Amino acid sequence: MFADADAVLLARIQFAFTVSFHFIFPAFSIGLASYLAVLEALWLKTGRQVYLDLFRFWVKIFAVAFAMGVVSGIVMSYQFGTNWAVFSDRAGPVIGPLMAYEVMTAFFLEAGFLGVMLFGMNRVGPRLHFLATLMVAVGTFISAFWILSANSWMHTPDGFSVNAAGQFVPEDWWAIIFNPSFPYRLVHTVIGAYLTTALAVGGVGAWHLLQHRRARAREQSSDAAADVPGEDPALPPSIVGARTMFSMAMWMAALVAPLQIVVGDLQGLNTLEHQPAKVMAMEGHYASHPDGAPLILFGLPNSGEQRVDYAVEIPKLSSLILKHDLDAPLDGLDTIDPALHPPVPIVFWSFRIMVGLGMAMLALGAWSLWARLRKRLYDWPALHRAALAMAPAGFVAVLAGWVTTEVGRQPFTVYNLMTTAESASPLDAPAVGASLLAFVVVYFIVFGFGAWYILKLMAKGVQAHEPAPDGDEGPIRTAGITPGPAERIGDAAPRGDAR
Repeated sequence: MFADADAVLLARIQFAFTVSFHFIFPAFSIGLASYLAVLEALWLKTGRQVYLDLFRFWVKIFAVAFAMGVVSGIVMSYQFGTNWAVFSDRAGPVIGPLMAYEVMTAFFLEAGFLGVMLFGMNRVGPRLHFLATLMVAVGTFISAFWILSANSWMHTPDGFSVNAAGQFVPEDWWAIIFNPSFPYRLVHTVIGAYLTTALAVGGVGAWHLLQHRRARAREQSSDAAADVPGEDPALPPSIVGARTMFSMAMWMAALVAPLQIVVGDLQGLNTLEHQPAKVMAMEGHYASHPDGAPLILFGLPNSGEQRVDYAVEIPKLSSLILKHDLDAPLDGLDTIDPALHPPVPIVFWSFRIMVGLGMAMLALGAWSLWARLRKRLYDWPALHRAALAMAPAGFVAVLAGWVTTEVGRQPFTVYNLMTTAESASPLDAPAVGASLLAFVVVYFIVFGFGAWYILKLMAKGVQAHEPAPDGDEGPIRTAGITPGPAERIGDAAPRGDAR
């Protein structure tokens, strides 16, 4: 079946497949761990039951997502020894210690406190439990720090020398860790994780608000308004929880989406400096533009003819964005050896998917602010439907960003120093193809079931006095915590703030 296939291409497809599955779980768990820390801090500060219920609701989802992220990450790492042994041999002196630092710091921190976070609230007390939650959140960030440092070094290698065996040998660990692209990519990725979580949380809240509205509409007479603020003397705890999570998620989208666009622009400028061919592919600039380059909004990249067919473009705007000058010259792919061109159509479209979803996030955040000003955050069905539709947008955006970054680096694994073809193990195509098929079957079964279970938990909604992951619904050791007021219609958030 794979006798005539390219072993290197199959190895690339296999790694892309496994890392795509893996990437969505850390992107979710990084943001969700921080969200859980915020919820528990709010519960400790206010004593309000809604925050504890939300914490217990989302910590179960976090546990499943975290477990799938760990399993998929372990499987993915084995490919460095099977499919990419040459890369592991040559880049191992640099990449190996960075991966080990991630295990010794982040993974041990997360593993040490995760059990307390999941099962220890009634055993260690709320404040020590909050410390455990905080340490898990810090651990997810530290993990992102080391993984992105290693990956960024492959994009902008620094602080090394090459020995007689062709290995990359560390010379300056500060230069290796804080390589030129790392700070931008770290901030951009972590903010992307927060937005991914915010949109998922907001989508769940919107779903339950819409379900509540439909239920109310069925119960009321045809001339009665459904879900009119102030009409209910006491909302069900599930709707109080839905309102709270939706309000918090929309605040995150409104405040962080504009910041992400600014950070993305800074990363783009850094990429132009260190990986110009990637930016040329992103922009669709096959030809150089000596007096200002257009911004191509849409089109069909034609690598055979070295042009973008049916291009819809804005004159000189690309020069303004990348050089802050309408007439600034921009080089094109015609200045680079064709053998070193990245796959332009893939990079071109993945970049537009990422940017388009970023603009949609910005619009959703702005809409939610307008709804707050009009005191309609909880009773604007169109907004809730939009938030529900945007729930998976963060996952799609981070995957599109990863494709843009990694495919745009081709044909190199270590930029300008080691090609992908040079990095592969000397394997036959049938062996790589067979393992690829096995991964596809197993991943869709295992992770398909995991995703289904997460969606089932989300659909259940927040319950009154939500049980802990171990099923314990008993009293919590609350020494020193002042109980909050009874949950009322306005308790999901301050009236003047969330409505």
